[in-house]
Amino acid sequence: MSLITVIGRGHSGTRAMSHTLYASGVFMGRTLNASGDKIPPEAMYDACRVMAKSVKWNGGLSWDFASLHTMEIAPEFKTLIHTYLADVLADKSAHRGWKIPETTLAYPWIVRMFPEIKYIHWIRDPRDCVLGRHKTDDLRDFGVEYPATDDVRKRRAISWFYQYQLMKSTPKPKNYILIRFEDFVLKQEETLKRLEDFLSIPLARIIVRPDSVGRWKTDTGQNDFDFFREAMAEHYYD
Repeated sequence: MSLITVIGRGHSGTRAMSHTLYASGVFMGRTLNASGDKIPPEAMYDACRVMAKSVKWNGGLSWDFASLHTMEIAPEFKTLIHTYLADVLADKSAHRGWKIPETTLAYPWIVRMFPEIKYIHWIRDPRDCVLGRHKTDDLRDFGVEYPATDDVRKRRAISWFYQYQLMKSTPKPKNYILIRFEDFVLKQEETLKRLEDFLSIPLARIIVRPDSVGRWKTDTGQNDFDFFREAMAEHYYD
């Protein structure tokens, strides 16, 4: 049996991967919403809030994640994760998994709880990620401190940056692959072959929309922020 999860901030296009896995016969949970999220989500949300208590905010856009990688994982967190994943963990399918963007907020402890599973790290140009509203836009809803702002776009951008930093601080798990949403859309066959090699299963081909790439170019609001620079260079976004 193999267990798979998709890690990526909301509006990064993770639904495409969830739908692909589902269409390929991977059990993704008993109930999914239109975005391919395994629901109900409340136990995962609460688990994120438990882990956030161990994140130190240094002020500004700086957080100390170091203790997350060495301290004892809170028993409450483990209970909540097992509650959220109960149907997936109990299922007898050869290939099982889940997708919900909030998993990213719990990523360091998820990796420590499940070091052997297959992690698909899904990333998208942050300028596109901040265009739409998502549950994780206000990190305070999940117990994470950050510079207060009434600017909705900036709040989303900070959420994106926080999750990027959180993932970057986490030692890569044994089975890990990085996929850009743009490559999945514009180079679908090539990208699916990479994924098939990684997952060791054939994958279905779903319909993708090329116009979902680069939407920021016709956006009239602010979508670019100075603190995106490092991540954009690292992932080859011009």
